[in-house]
Amino acid sequence: MLKIWAKRHRDLSRARNQVVCRMHAVLCDLVPGGVSKRITAGQAARILEQAEPRGAAGAARWILAGQFLTDLRRIDIQRRDVKKKLAAAVQASGTTVTEIFGVGPTVAAAVLGDVRDIARFPSRDHFAACNGTAPAEVSSGNRVVCRLSLRGNRRMNHAVHMAAVTQIRYRHSKGRACYDKKIAEGKTFKEALRALKRQVSDALYQRMKADARRAAASMAGPGGHPGNGSVASVAGLHPADRLFGQATPGPAPTLRPQPARSKAKRSGSSRPTRRPAAASKRG
Repeated sequence: MLKIWAKRHRDLSRARNQVVCRMHAVLCDLVPGGVSKRITAGQAARILEQAEPRGAAGAARWILAGQFLTDLRRIDIQRRDVKKKLAAAVQASGTTVTEIFGVGPTVAAAVLGDVRDIARFPSRDHFAACNGTAPAEVSSGNRVVCRLSLRGNRRMNHAVHMAAVTQIRYRHSKGRACYDKKIAEGKTFKEALRALKRQVSDALYQRMKADARRAAASMAGPGGHPGNGSVASVAGLHPADRLFGQATPGPAPTLRPQPARSKAKRSGSSRPTRRPAAASKRG
C-alpha cells in the first residue's frame, strides 16, 4: 500500500511540475518582463487579475493561463489528499524512520515501499549498493578509484537525496554539520552531498533493522512461540480448551479409585484347567 500511494504522489508531483512550467511560459508572454522563477497558484491568480491582455493573442494566452491555473489547483487538492493517506499508512506501519531529520511521510513511504523486507539486506553496505549511495569502484591495477554509482534503485536514491538536501537547508541539523565538515576538508559540493547521502542511508538501515527486531519480539511475546496457550505452572501444562478434541475417542477420565480385584477372582479369570489324559480314558 505504501508503494501504491508513493507512486501516486510521485505522478501527481510530476504532473504539477509540468503544469507549472507551461503556465509560467504563458505568463512570461502575457506579462511584460515575465514573472519570477518559482510561482504558486495564488501568485498566478493575482497576476491574471492584474494582467491586461492586448489583442486576440493576448486574450488567448490569458484564457490558457486560467485553464492551467484550474489544473494546478485541482492537482494541489489531489496531492494534499494523497499526503494524508501517506501519513496515515506510514503511521499504521509503526516505523521509526520518520524520526530521522528530513524524513517525512513521503520519503518514508518511498523507501519502505521499495525495501519491503529489510532482512534481505545482510548489511548496510548492501542496502547502500541497492539505493545507489555506495560508490562504484573502477580501480585498475594498484590504483584504487571510486566514482559515483548510477546503479541501484533510483526511486530510493531520490528519497535519500531529498532527506539529505533537507538536512543541508537547516543549519541546526547534524547533517548540515557533517556537510560543513566535508566542505572544510576540501570536498566539493557534490562530494559532500554524496557523503551525507551515505550517512542518511545508514541511518535508514539502522532504523528499519531496529523496527524489524521490535516486530519480531512483539510477535514472539514473553511466552515463547506465538500461539502457545500453555501456562508456566505445574497445574496448567495443557490448554484450557481443546480446539479439535481428542485424536482417539475414549472413556471420560475419572478421579475415583478403581476397586481392587481379589486374588481368587484374578486366579479364576485365568485359563481353564484341563483334566489329565489318562483319567479321561479310565472314565
